[in-house]
Amino acid sequence: MSRNANMLNESKGEWGGLWTEKKLEAFSKYVWSYLTIMKKYPYWKTIYFDGFAGSGTREKRTNRDLMQQLKITEEEERTYKGAAERVLGLENLGFDYYYFIDKNEESLNKLKQKLNEQFKNKNLEFRLGDANEQLNKLAKALQDNKYAALVFLDPFGMQIDWNSIANLKGTRSDVWILVPTGVIVNRLLDKAGKLEFSDKLESFFGLPIAEIKSFFYEEKKIPTLFGEEEIITKVSKPIEKIANLYAQRMKTIWEHVTEEPLVLKNSNNVPIFHFVFASNNKNAKEIAKQIIDKI
Repeated sequence: MSRNANMLNESKGEWGGLWTEKKLEAFSKYVWSYLTIMKKYPYWKTIYFDGFAGSGTREKRTNRDLMQQLKITEEEERTYKGAAERVLGLENLGFDYYYFIDKNEESLNKLKQKLNEQFKNKNLEFRLGDANEQLNKLAKALQDNKYAALVFLDPFGMQIDWNSIANLKGTRSDVWILVPTGVIVNRLLDKAGKLEFSDKLESFFGLPIAEIKSFFYEEKKIPTLFGEEEIITKVSKPIEKIANLYAQRMKTIWEHVTEEPLVLKNSNNVPIFHFVFASNNKNAKEIAKQIIDKI
């Protein structure tokens, strides 16, 4: 089977950019490898889980409150939800079950209509709701040893709670997750270390705020005319450290995590996301690493 047959043939459209294409290229290649290998193990029922399926089109999706609050530009918010058709369009390869999750009913209905028309022979399920709740349900289902899941999580923001990730511990799951290292998390870690959004940081990393703060800030005492003054400074290269900390946290759930995830940059060559892979299978990690290295 040619590699071109695995890729969705579509126009560029208004939204999306090079970083989105890199993300989907890496994921599509991994899906092909994953399903090729899983054909050798027919006794495991395979599940594809997309926690932020969207409408599957390049649509302008804005969250004005978030943009204004965190000073996010429209360019940074642009995201392309095109994984569904790429995964379903693989020739002679497929999952036993496909789950598409989204909180937006209109977007999910559009995706449902489109995919049901194009892929009538597939076992597709569309669930309206929060990705965290559906991840918890998936984790319970995976306790049955007959299932193996490939989980695709590409939220624009920090919607994934750490507890939802932790529930997948010990399951036969491979996970690709888009971590908003530069576009959001780094901005919540303000230079002064005030951390006004501490609750969100705690739920995202699954760590107490004091521990998060110790990872990203340094405290120094300097002498002044009025005695010692405590100065708090943010560490250098914080975006890289965010990715590193999240990967460290994922290693508490999965045995094998990519040490160097795929770095996705905007048009100004600034890292905005890190695409991280995790699995309990060493060979799976090696495949993911090879894919990342070549993109």
